Amino acid sequence: MKWLTSGVPGLDQVLGGGIVAGSALVLAGDAGTGKTTLAQQISFANAAAEHPVIYYTALSEPNAKLVTHLEQFDFFERDRIGSQVEFIYLGELITHGNGDMSAVVAEVMRKVLEAEPVIVAIDNTATLRDYADERELRRAFYDLSGQLAYAGVTLLLVGDYPLADTQMGAEFALADSIVHLAYEAHEPVDQRWLRAVKVRHAKHLTGKHALTIDTTGCTVFPRVETLNFGEPTEVTDRIPSGIPGLDDIMGGGIGRYATCAILGPSGSGKTILSLQFIHEGLKRQEGCLYVTFQDTPNQLFKTATSFGIDLQTPQRDGRLIIHHVPSDQLNLDILAAGISQSLAGGGIRRVVIDSLGEMVVAARESERFPAYMRSLIGLIRNAGANLLVTSETTMIGPALRPAEESMFLFHNVIMMRYVELPDRIGRALNVLKMRNSEHSTQLHELHIGKHGMKIERPLPNVSGALGWSVLRATVNEPGV
Repeated sequence: MKWLTSGVPGLDQVLGGGIVAGSALVLAGDAGTGKTTLAQQISFANAAAEHPVIYYTALSEPNAKLVTHLEQFDFFERDRIGSQVEFIYLGELITHGNGDMSAVVAEVMRKVLEAEPVIVAIDNTATLRDYADERELRRAFYDLSGQLAYAGVTLLLVGDYPLADTQMGAEFALADSIVHLAYEAHEPVDQRWLRAVKVRHAKHLTGKHALTIDTTGCTVFPRVETLNFGEPTEVTDRIPSGIPGLDDIMGGGIGRYATCAILGPSGSGKTILSLQFIHEGLKRQEGCLYVTFQDTPNQLFKTATSFGIDLQTPQRDGRLIIHHVPSDQLNLDILAAGISQSLAGGGIRRVVIDSLGEMVVAARESERFPAYMRSLIGLIRNAGANLLVTSETTMIGPALRPAEESMFLFHNVIMMRYVELPDRIGRALNVLKMRNSEHSTQLHELHIGKHGMKIERPLPNVSGALGWSVLRATVNEPGV
């Protein structure tokens, strides 16, 4: 089979390799979902002087208005109109046919013989139902798709069809591929997505895939759960955490390529622990990635500097990447694509995501989160990196769902808590879980000073740890 590229980042991957030459592709969706922009991007990516694209408009927006709309996109080149991308209005043939589509088919095939195009597009085919019955449309689509397939010309049909309509209608029965686009309210920001409903010639990626439209045109971000990252890298030797005392209670450190969840309420020290973990990697000349949804890079620089950690120098020399995603712009698949791009160079060995709970709340996709997180962990581990993730808990209670429901995915789980000591409120840390490793089960006092965090002596006689109540140390040991 000969393949055409869509010219849309991510779409060829979703379609299983691209668009098969001579096939019929339907772009469906409600008005305003980006179908025409996507069709035009495909057209300009494939058009050439010897094999142009013929773009028919059928009672949709006027050609002049369509061209004006396209001028905002980088893929659009006005000097190619006419010679490589030709716009032809079909309205008169449709309205004067009295329900007979044979004149439309004849016009398209006449142009195919004349121009030898690579793609013939018709936009908006949904309007044809106002002028012809289902039987006539079926005959017309059958004749058109059959003759174009014989000539090796790809047929691109664009129409205002809701998702339910893709299960009926002649154009969908005859189509080799159906792609549905949607634009839905998704607080705090609306989101676009795309789904490959049907692909005959290849194994496509299922599910909803994020879609963005900006001045570069359309970009598709494949759903990370549909990607295959192979077998995860085995956890081997230990790496130092960078937190004094923590490696001792973790049996020698964090397993290489392991995943670690840090749970704790606001202000308990999760970000400080994360910064020290990254700093330790930087000292060892390891590439590091810090993903943050609340703190900007400048805020992280300021926090790190207060503990004697310089992050600006390694960021300038490329050893540290700070990926800041404001919560109101967060999309799970776009985030995964950004992390994947950062890992592509092969030098990243430590990744921090701060924080898991905030990501879930902002993404508003809690039902898919465990499967998403499993795939994201696979992506990071197969890139040869350790992952440390923070997650917010209530002040005296458990992690916020669904972060709590994802803890089984992590090799290590560390809990940070406030503790009521006889003379003050202190901080405490304990290792709840280490997979295939011995570790301390005691609750240890945690101290944060000008040089950062360190783990100190065990706290005796503490009650309430498993009941999610206030932790109390009932005996005032010397030095407490």
